[in-house]
Amino acid sequence: MNNNRYALLREILTRRVLLLDGAMGSLIQKVGLKEEDFRGEMFVNHPMPLKGNNDVLVLTRPDVIKAIHRQYLEAGSDIIETNSFNATSVSQADYGLESEVYAINKAAATIAREMAEEFSTPDKPRFVAGSMGPTNKTASMSPDVNNPGYRAITFDQLAEAYGEQVRGLLDGGADIILIETVFDTLNAKAALYAVNRELETRGIEKFPVMISATVADKSGRILSGQTVEALLYSVSHIELLSVGLNCSFGAHDMMPYIDELGKKSPYLVSAYPNAGMPNQFGEYDQTPDKMAQQIKDFLEGGLVNILGGCCGTTPGHIRAMAQIIDTANIHKPATTDHTMHLSGLDALTVSKAQRQFYNVGERTNVAGSRKFARLISEGKYDEALDIARLEVEQGADIIDVNMDDAMLDAEKEMVTFLNLMAAEPEVARLPVMIDSSKWQVIEAGLKCLQGKAIVNSISLKEGEEIFLSHARTIKRYGAAVVVMAFDEKGQADTYERRIEICSRAYKLLTEQAGFEPADIIFDPNVLAIATGIDAHNNYGVDFIRTCRWIKENLPHAKISGGVSNLSFAFRGNNPVREAMHCVFLHHAVREGMDMGIVNPATLMDYDSIPAELRERIEDVVLNRRPDATERLIDYAETAKSQAMGKNSTVDMSWRNASVEQRLQHALQKGITEYLETDLSEALSIYPLAIDIIEKPLMDGMNMVGELFSEGKMFLPQVVKTARVMKRAVEILRPTIEEEKRKLGKENTTAGKVLMATVKGDVHDIGKNIVSVVMACNNFEVIDLGVMVETDTIVNAAIQHKVDAIGLSGLITPSLEEMIKVVQALKAKGVKVPVMIGGATTSEIHTAVKIAPEYDGHVAWVKDASQNAYVATALINGDKQYINNLKARQETLRQDNSQRRKDDNFSDTVATTSTPTDSNEAHVVPRHIGRTVLRDINIADVAPFVNWRMYLTAWRMTGDFTGLDKISTVEEGDTWLANYKGDNKEKAREAIKTLLDGKAMLQRIIEEKLTSLNAVVELTPANSNGDDIIIYTDDNRNKERARLHFERQANTDSYSQTSSLADRMPKEGTKGYMGFFAATAEASRRHLEDSYDDICLGLVADRLAEALSEWLHYKVRTDLWGYSPDEPLDPTNIIKGHYNGIRPAIGYPSAPNHEQKKTLFDITDATVNTGIELTETLAMKPGASVCGYYLI
Repeated sequence: MNNNRYALLREILTRRVLLLDGAMGSLIQKVGLKEEDFRGEMFVNHPMPLKGNNDVLVLTRPDVIKAIHRQYLEAGSDIIETNSFNATSVSQADYGLESEVYAINKAAATIAREMAEEFSTPDKPRFVAGSMGPTNKTASMSPDVNNPGYRAITFDQLAEAYGEQVRGLLDGGADIILIETVFDTLNAKAALYAVNRELETRGIEKFPVMISATVADKSGRILSGQTVEALLYSVSHIELLSVGLNCSFGAHDMMPYIDELGKKSPYLVSAYPNAGMPNQFGEYDQTPDKMAQQIKDFLEGGLVNILGGCCGTTPGHIRAMAQIIDTANIHKPATTDHTMHLSGLDALTVSKAQRQFYNVGERTNVAGSRKFARLISEGKYDEALDIARLEVEQGADIIDVNMDDAMLDAEKEMVTFLNLMAAEPEVARLPVMIDSSKWQVIEAGLKCLQGKAIVNSISLKEGEEIFLSHARTIKRYGAAVVVMAFDEKGQADTYERRIEICSRAYKLLTEQAGFEPADIIFDPNVLAIATGIDAHNNYGVDFIRTCRWIKENLPHAKISGGVSNLSFAFRGNNPVREAMHCVFLHHAVREGMDMGIVNPATLMDYDSIPAELRERIEDVVLNRRPDATERLIDYAETAKSQAMGKNSTVDMSWRNASVEQRLQHALQKGITEYLETDLSEALSIYPLAIDIIEKPLMDGMNMVGELFSEGKMFLPQVVKTARVMKRAVEILRPTIEEEKRKLGKENTTAGKVLMATVKGDVHDIGKNIVSVVMACNNFEVIDLGVMVETDTIVNAAIQHKVDAIGLSGLITPSLEEMIKVVQALKAKGVKVPVMIGGATTSEIHTAVKIAPEYDGHVAWVKDASQNAYVATALINGDKQYINNLKARQETLRQDNSQRRKDDNFSDTVATTSTPTDSNEAHVVPRHIGRTVLRDINIADVAPFVNWRMYLTAWRMTGDFTGLDKISTVEEGDTWLANYKGDNKEKAREAIKTLLDGKAMLQRIIEEKLTSLNAVVELTPANSNGDDIIIYTDDNRNKERARLHFERQANTDSYSQTSSLADRMPKEGTKGYMGFFAATAEASRRHLEDSYDDICLGLVADRLAEALSEWLHYKVRTDLWGYSPDEPLDPTNIIKGHYNGIRPAIGYPSAPNHEQKKTLFDITDATVNTGIELTETLAMKPGASVCGYYLI
């Protein structure tokens, strides 16, 4: 594009919204092309099939592509995209056409250019956007879940592939480069790098480049995990024409993300959504008129500058948009405010307006942490990642990574660690500071990060030429930069030298390297003070003065420093060092310091430093008296001793409140200790004991219910509240009964609800939690327990005259049982509302399968927090709620009638996909046959308990990284003090919940509240198609059983499928298979206290899973022995970092519950473990697991 056309495009965009075209692939598909069309004359003898390679059609059937361009131009498109979405050597490798990439791109641009020229008029010029898709590989994610550090493609390989594509598009006449459908920002950054390099080679200073990403789901993140805002900052290092979104959703669902992007972006905004969401056939049903109606909101809201269509859109959709686009309000980009924006998976804005100081974690630095250095040198990356996680938990805003050690391959270690960090969402959400004195290490690190990073550091030490070269390269990778106060003369150690070097560097970066001032971070050298050397005494003062000078004279630049250097003279005295850091930062931050490299766990509050220590430190930092160093040294040991002797007290001020307030506090906090005292006092105030229930206690319960529904109280607290209420009622019951006899007064409730887990299902924890929540909301709950026969439920509902019924189920067969229950209720004329809940239930199943079978209202309830609200609405006949419920269920039924049963892939694909050829012989098990393990030592299994899942069972989810490692109240206090999440109250309750769970585990061990049993059977096996044949012995002459495994769609490609049978060698090659059954409730006792009993049940569930992990470890290392030297600890075993798989029956890879019968027959599980199968194939007791072992 020449300068005139660029200026024309820019000018038009100030006046109106421009219209892109729509989908290309679906229109090609409608033509019905055959293999010979894709081959043409050029590729008649090509050795690989080409059908489906739409990009090659620009060479073999250009007439088809021209015709599609013509349709969109006639419909009103201002910009048409080249047919080159997959025209890179990376994607064309699937067809063996890597050598034709340049020709494809040039031809694609030439064809589009020809058609654009044909339709261009002075009033409506048409433009060509060169389409560059994401390729079929990701640079920031591993395709191998067992090897998160692996990358199928590198940044350099992508940049090379994109470079070839760009050359073809530019030579063919593209006006715009469109990098679209971005699902991995690192891929997009490689594309931008290639575009920049090619433009520089051609001497083109300005060229319009568009970026368009695709959001993976309604979390608002792309597939690689970045938020839309984080992506924006990651690609903002060049002047873009626009940033936007395509694909992802229909217009309605895309709009919030476009709105968010527009508020942040200094560029124009583009949007080309799909024609709604695909139906279960993968087709798009949204009509042009309906889509245009939704698009109208974009236009009236001034959300976009460039608009078009993606999947499912046609010339008809574009024509409908063209008819309304002239009335659009043009989007106005956000103003550039010279604020520093960084990103990991999340965005980070560095601004004094938001926060005074930003912490750069220093522990993932081999020079600053001996432990980290040792772990890296020993290759213990998982433990090294734990250090990074801990930094995040303790409040780091940015993660500094340094691998400069003489005994390490720093470049290799930097790449390895950054790739592994990218697979840890808790860590990857933060921006990274790549810290190295070696340029090749810095550049290698920049090629690993999809976010906007910081480079630490460059300096003028080697002169201006190298300084500028490094700066320009950093800018190409889209990073900010730390500039050290060094030059050709050496390190700056005075105020004058600091401002001299910083001023010179700033001018070079802004005037010659084109650096955004806000992306420049000066490190004016934090140097050690109180060393006894007089020349060092002013180092602190000079740094602080330099901060002030930079802020006054170098606009928008930031200031950082390595804070721990300051206190080097006091190594070994951490209390003094930490106080020195605090005092120094107090003064430096006030004068403009923005960030610093410091251990976040050691930061303290300035006002919390003892007055005498603070005064002596300030004398040193500010150089206020000549004997400052000696005075601090004299006091240092005293300060250390005082710091080590601190203690804490419990706040008991609530005991001074009124009795009503004390009772409500006890309910909210789950405290029973003072109930008898407080209730005795209440009896002297209230005329009747029942009034205490109905007034202060119910007021407290109602408050708990409100707080819970608002998310301000959490499930474990609510269960503890119920325990307090139950104890209060027990204390008051004798008096209440006497009053009822005298006065005939009855309690009033919100309603009577019958709860039951349906026939064949033994899972009761979820139901029990709901029962407690309902009771907390003043419902009378009749709990029939588990495995309840249909007739029992119906008869109990009639007998007790209940107001509502709650049905619970965890396994798939329970869904059919629920249908039978409502049919039986209907037959008896019962019409009370029914609530459906449990892991396998769903809104659509309830609407389609259950509700039509009943005359009363049936509502699906997502979780315990909704039960009270739903029950109240149904029992009270809330018309608005009931009308909305009916309308929603009718919509679901109508939608479902248009859909196929299988959402994932067609039956044709499932039955015709070729099984994987896996014919490698297995390791022969050391113990072929059966191994029975009874009364397993719980202490051996305990390390395998996944405490995060325990918290999840309590609905205690959130950013609680590292919480699962806490074992004491003190450790919890330390963790909470460093917690930086949004909901500290929830975090505090999560600690209590976790410690309760761990205490229950200890109680289980000490009191033998349950026991663990398991059985394993290892047996010869082979595959035959999608079947696995089990043999009676290793001669393999006689079948013992045959298991069929349906093919499942692979998550990365719905055109490919897999079956568990694919993992088994075919007949003729020795293969083996394992069967197991394990239970953590072989002899479980039940506890009277409801909270304790739920805790016991949840811990037993976790023990069952832990037992299966422990058992699998024993199989891998001993019983089968195919991985005898496995070095993994329980933490990594829980994460699945081992060889082999352990699919459980009933889950996606082995969904057929009928196979449990075969497994139980092979292992004789009932005799050997005590586990029984119910009629609906649930395992009893509930905390039981069974499944297969496969290599």
